[in-house]
Amino acid sequence: MLQLIGFDGDDTLWHSQDYYDAAQAEFERIVGAYIDLADARVHERLLAIETGNIGLFGYGAKGMTLSMIEAAYDVTCGRISAADLHRLVGLGKEVLAHPVELLPGIREAVEAVATTYRVVLITKGDLIHQQAKVVRSHLADLFHRIEIVTEKDPHAYARVLRECEVPPGAFAMVGNSLRSDIAPVVQLGGWGIYMPYHSTWSLEMDTAFSAEDARVVQVTDARGIPEAVALLDRTAATP
Repeated sequence: MLQLIGFDGDDTLWHSQDYYDAAQAEFERIVGAYIDLADARVHERLLAIETGNIGLFGYGAKGMTLSMIEAAYDVTCGRISAADLHRLVGLGKEVLAHPVELLPGIREAVEAVATTYRVVLITKGDLIHQQAKVVRSHLADLFHRIEIVTEKDPHAYARVLRECEVPPGAFAMVGNSLRSDIAPVVQLGGWGIYMPYHSTWSLEMDTAFSAEDARVVQVTDARGIPEAVALLDRTAATP
């Protein structure tokens, strides 16, 4: 029954969130020279500004950098120095230039799945940054199609499935985010393989969707992906 298997990019194929976490920790260290971090609720205020800016800047390191600059000016009441603002720009550049390190066993997992099914990479974020990561990952040759989208919602997945001429019930998505990778696909009538990452951006955890859904299989690492796909294929074929 399954015809097409989708793979997320960040924190599914390669490590990503760790670099954003390190940048945020350095951001808090920089603004901590001006304010009491606990009293100012810096983490919550930065997240609120990032959330509000997504519609303008999208996802990724560039939007994060602009949000950090805005948040730094806001929480310090404009007292942050030009030199420290320049340091925040440097943090963003470091995230954009980080090495692409594959998760253990993920290439072998994609190769195994690709022997039976068409596979597509569906990732969201800044176009230039995501394209660079795909190139540096050396995985592009495994995928029949690579989609970089601004948002992962039912509309985006429906478009990809329509262009691939695959009904939702014949599609399964592998990813680390219930909100972006799994819930929209299940909503369309597809299937999900949930592979949690040890660190997840707070906004990606903002969902009421449960990994216990009957159309979802959870795996602990990449080695479990081929078996999970086979299990969902058998389930999808059962009346």
